[in-house]
Amino acid sequence: METAGIVVLLFLLVFAALATVATVKTVRAVKRGVARGTAQARRVVEDTQLKARRYTTPGVAGEVAQLRIDLRTAIDATFAALDERREDDAALAEAASLLARLNDHARALDGELKLLEREPDKSRIAARLPELTTRVHHVTHSADSLRWAAQDRAHHATTDDLASLTDQIAIESAALRHWTPTQPPKLPSPGE
Repeated sequence: METAGIVVLLFLLVFAALATVATVKTVRAVKRGVARGTAQARRVVEDTQLKARRYTTPGVAGEVAQLRIDLRTAIDATFAALDERREDDAALAEAASLLARLNDHARALDGELKLLEREPDKSRIAARLPELTTRVHHVTHSADSLRWAAQDRAHHATTDDLASLTDQIAIESAALRHWTPTQPPKLPSPGE
């Protein structure tokens, strides 16, 4: 009787431990999801504000907003292009690590531009704008270059695969069209 009670108690303890672990994992997953959703929502709002500022704010402030939009668009498009093809092409891993490093520079540059947007002295903004524009163009050109190279690589791989497939289909089609009539098997004659 005591043994049965101990076994039941052990089952209850194991069940409680598993329930606790499952609860903790679920709570952590929900927190990550909420944090990710919050960051995405914040990014969408900020992008919308930038686009509105680009059209509604004349002069250097509008140019700063345009630079931020260009920077973000180039980096985001390159991330999307590399992520889309990374599973199919292991060689893109190095490009992805380079893009991650470039993204660090882009974030720092975006932070500088964000601070410059809040600068009340328009002459200071105008003085810093040429240097920041050059840096933005360097980052966007590098991101564009990575994206274009990944797209060219995917196009080349697809073209090669299609050419190979076309050749295989031509060979198989020729094999299917080439036939020789089969001779019916000779039956033994009754005297044999």
